[in-house]
Amino acid sequence: MKRLLPILLGLSLVPAFAAAQVVEEIVARVNSQIITRSEFLRSKDQLKDDVKQQDPNNADKLFAEREKDILRDLIDQQLLLEKGKDLGITGDTDLIKRLDTMRKDMKLETMEELEKAATAQGISYEDFKQNMRNQIVTQKVIGEEVGSHLNITTEEQQKWYDEHKQEMEQPESIRLSEILIAPPKVADKPAPDKPTENAAADSNAAGSDNANPEAAKQAEEATALAAAETKANELLKQIRAGANFDDIAKKNSSGPSAAQGGDLGVFKRGTLAKEIEDKTFAMKSGEITDVIRTKQGYLILKVTDHQVAGIPPFKDVTDKIQNALYFDKLQPALRAYLTKLREEAYIKIQEGYADSGRSPNQTEPIETAAAKETDAKNLKKKKKKFLGVL
Repeated sequence: MKRLLPILLGLSLVPAFAAAQVVEEIVARVNSQIITRSEFLRSKDQLKDDVKQQDPNNADKLFAEREKDILRDLIDQQLLLEKGKDLGITGDTDLIKRLDTMRKDMKLETMEELEKAATAQGISYEDFKQNMRNQIVTQKVIGEEVGSHLNITTEEQQKWYDEHKQEMEQPESIRLSEILIAPPKVADKPAPDKPTENAAADSNAAGSDNANPEAAKQAEEATALAAAETKANELLKQIRAGANFDDIAKKNSSGPSAAQGGDLGVFKRGTLAKEIEDKTFAMKSGEITDVIRTKQGYLILKVTDHQVAGIPPFKDVTDKIQNALYFDKLQPALRAYLTKLREEAYIKIQEGYADSGRSPNQTEPIETAAAKETDAKNLKKKKKKFLGVL
């Protein structure tokens, strides 16, 4: 059974034996919504898993540093989800696209198979989808409400480039895409039965192929190889006439990279077979090789990018610089935005817990009978869902 990647799941399951040990209670109230102890503990377990994967040698230290922000992050998410509702962001379309991408990556035929794969691992598929939807909504809110307001000037980009030049020094490398046309494998021919006296004439009439199955197999292989070469040359002709390389690769390539338009990734000098390296490193970005004979069949390669050794010029790394500056500015801007949302919300934290993102200007909700009734309903609903996962 193929595993669903935990980082995509965003869902940490509490072992069944813990059910009796977890006393469900409200940890925090954010407007009309609640955060429960089981949600808090699941996030804590998820953080432990994340830091172990990130840096096994320093997992305990990383966990100690981030543990104080667990409740803050849960409140942040709730505030962003409520803002998404106000903005009319549902995430439904993007959810379908992401699930379909996951299905294709796992090489599953239908969405029902994806659901079965999740269920087989003890995961509630509805919770799985809700977690993914929440991620989509929060990302869109951050993009619209924070990211879209960030301004990155040319002067800032140039300054960043000047300060990080040495970090960007790189060896010569190329990015390749392939179209592989592999001939179909020819099955071994069964050895002929020992002919009877009456069948000898029929065997001779059938020709020498039946008498020599190895020769027949070799003849079929030669025919298949010639057909593969003809097809490869025809595809190369189409590409040089203007056909899109990626589209041709997706429809015709026998290689495992076909679904990605033939993309093979980046290669430094010394990592490719000499014949391939000599051809491709002599080419410019966008150039395409002739048909190359390999053990697997016939290969067409495209150099999608060719980076020279040394520090890349400013114009070649503007996207990288903008991304770096964007994320540098995003974190403090997002924290300020979330502080503002906190000040506009009613947030109450249960005694014994702390919100590391708390603003001194927050207003705590007044405990009314209606509020308590809403909390009780939400708690009952979440408790039922929690027990259903175990």
